[in-house]
Amino acid sequence: MTILNNISLKEYNTFGVECYAKRFVSIDSFYDLQQLLKTEKDLFLLSGGSNILLTKDIEKLVVLINIKGISIDRENKNTVHLTVNSGENWHEFVLWCISQDYGGLENLSLIPGNVGTCPIQNIGAYGVEVKDTITKVEAIEIETGKLITFANAECQFGYRNSIFKNDVKGKYIITSVSFELTKTNHQLNTSYGAIEVALQEKKITNPTIKDVSDAVISIRKSKLPDPKEIGNSGSFFKNPAISTEQFSQLQKEYPAIPSYKISEATTKVPAGWLVEQCGFKGKRFGDAGVHEKQALVLVNYANASGLEIYNLGKSIQQTVFNKFKIDLEIEVNII
Repeated sequence: MTILNNISLKEYNTFGVECYAKRFVSIDSFYDLQQLLKTEKDLFLLSGGSNILLTKDIEKLVVLINIKGISIDRENKNTVHLTVNSGENWHEFVLWCISQDYGGLENLSLIPGNVGTCPIQNIGAYGVEVKDTITKVEAIEIETGKLITFANAECQFGYRNSIFKNDVKGKYIITSVSFELTKTNHQLNTSYGAIEVALQEKKITNPTIKDVSDAVISIRKSKLPDPKEIGNSGSFFKNPAISTEQFSQLQKEYPAIPSYKISEATTKVPAGWLVEQCGFKGKRFGDAGVHEKQALVLVNYANASGLEIYNLGKSIQQTVFNKFKIDLEIEVNII
C-alpha cells in the first residue's frame, strides 16, 4: 500500500475528465483498508468511477477500492447466496453469474461500474432493480474502522437511491455486497418492450437468462455509447415522477408523450424524451454534448472539462423546466 502524489484521474472516471488527485492510494485488501483508516479519515472514495462527474482536482486522499473476490456462502437446489467484494467489475460479475446459471441479474447486464457502487445507486434497468436480489451490504465505518452489516431493509432502497446516498453518506466504505440468486425456475423479466422485440427478432419464444442478457447487451450497445470510446456516465438525469393531474395537462398538448403510471396520483415520464423535445439530442457544445442516440446521456467527445459537462446539464434542466414545468434531477454525483 503506497500513497502516490499528483495522480491523474482521467482513467479512473468513465467521463474521461482530466482531474488530479493530490494524494492517491489503491486498496486491494480488507486489511490494508483497516490499516489506512487508522491514520486517514478525510477520504474521497473511487470504485468504478461510473457515476461521478469530476469538476475539480481532489484535495482529499483519493482511495481506489480494488478489493476482489466472489464466494458462495450457501446454496440449495433452488437458490444460491453469494458475497462479492466491492472491487469486482459489475458486468463481469453478471456474466459470471449467467455462466453458472444463476438468475436475477441478467437485466442489469452491461451497466458500468463495480459491485461496491451498485447498492449506493440501487442500479436498475429494463424493469429490474438490484435491491430485489441484495440480502446485505457490509461496510467499514470510517470513524471506528469497525465492520458493519446493513440488511436489505436497513439500506432504505428507493428509485436510484439508498441510505448510502443520504443518512450515512461519507461515513462508510462498502467492502462487499451479498446476493440471493435463483438456480432453478428463474423469474425472467422480459416485459420491457425492447427486450420482447429483441427476442422476437431472434425467434426466441422460451428464453434463458443468457438470452435475456444477450438481448439487454444488444439493446444497450445500440443506444448507449461505450465509455471506452466516448466518455460518459450513462443516464445523466433521473426519470421524473409528476402528478397524474400535471401529466394529463401535458398529454393534451403532447399526445405522444410516453409515460409509466406509478400510482393513481403519480406518473413517471422519460427524461430522455423531455430532453429530446427541447432539441438537445445529438447536439455538441465544444467537446461536451448530448448523445445522438440517447438524449439521456451526456458525453465527453474528447477534452471537455467536468465543469463544461455540468453546465450543459444545468442548461438542459432549465430548458426542460421552461418548456414543461418539470424539474429534472441529476442522477450522476457531481464532485
